[in-house]
Amino acid sequence: MIGLAILMATASLGEAFADQPAKQAFGAVTLPTAGPASPEGFYAKGCMSGAVALPTDGPTWQAMRLSRNRRWGNPRTIAFLEQLSKDATKIGWPGLLVGDIAQPRGGPMASGHASHQIGMDADIWLTPMPSKRLTAQQREDLPFTSMIMKDKFLTINPQTWTPAHAKLLMLAASYPQVQRIFVNPAIKKKMCDTWTGDRTNMGKLRPMYGHDAHFHIRLFCPPGASDCKPQAATGKGDGCDQSLAWWFTKEPWEPKKKDPNAKPAPKPRPVMVSDLPKACSAILNAPAVSSEKQATYGGPGAYTNPGAVPVKASASAPDDPNLPSEDVGLPKP
Repeated sequence: MIGLAILMATASLGEAFADQPAKQAFGAVTLPTAGPASPEGFYAKGCMSGAVALPTDGPTWQAMRLSRNRRWGNPRTIAFLEQLSKDATKIGWPGLLVGDIAQPRGGPMASGHASHQIGMDADIWLTPMPSKRLTAQQREDLPFTSMIMKDKFLTINPQTWTPAHAKLLMLAASYPQVQRIFVNPAIKKKMCDTWTGDRTNMGKLRPMYGHDAHFHIRLFCPPGASDCKPQAATGKGDGCDQSLAWWFTKEPWEPKKKDPNAKPAPKPRPVMVSDLPKACSAILNAPAVSSEKQATYGGPGAYTNPGAVPVKASASAPDDPNLPSEDVGLPKP
């Protein structure tokens, strides 16, 4: 939880941001706050203090799309990603390509995600890490590899999907701090149909739009983080039931029919800073750390610089579409 002293000291400044669109305000901040780490609010409506950055490079991971400045997270999240990357090599996966985690102070993003706002979410590419260290430009340009066939509805591409992908997903789901993992419905079905190992954590794999070139890991709120709003449990089943079959019907994919006599819907109101938890305004205005190097997880010695970062990414990222990033309201087991 952010300190009371900081909240009081920045309250007046926070008022200046209160009626700003949250995407604009949080997207403009380049460094995290100093002080203790705290996730504030829900995964899709919140912010965070005390974030740390995943080092751009490690022995078993490389951070991607550096121009986005979204490799910030709660220290528990960054520690988890480093551990997962090391454990993945033990099952034959060469290392992780890590996509978006969160912005320096969390909050809504200008594009790509409805969640990733409190530093407890992370995207992992379904592309194995190359053996060479990628340059900053290569991290922008490397294309994504979908696990789904382009010409067949929700059908796994046997040319891209491998048993190693299945092992990686079940490894990620095995950690007790993992709350759920979003994957494309076709990937979930493939796992349900073919996984012959321990299925204890199969229910953590949740079908969701997109997620055909990456998977989205969500961690539980940290112990003692009273201002972090948890998500509902996934349930006791493995999710290989009617809740999965629903995705293979027309209902999730067909646009809703519009009433021709209905009045035009008003333009959606943007989420404002004042719509987020009260602490977010103070976090937005709190003092920043002195540098990215200082705020890198593992200390300044863990900081690596892959070279100049392009101002704008030249390749689109495997973003979640402008659809729910949590399976709230969708069929559940």
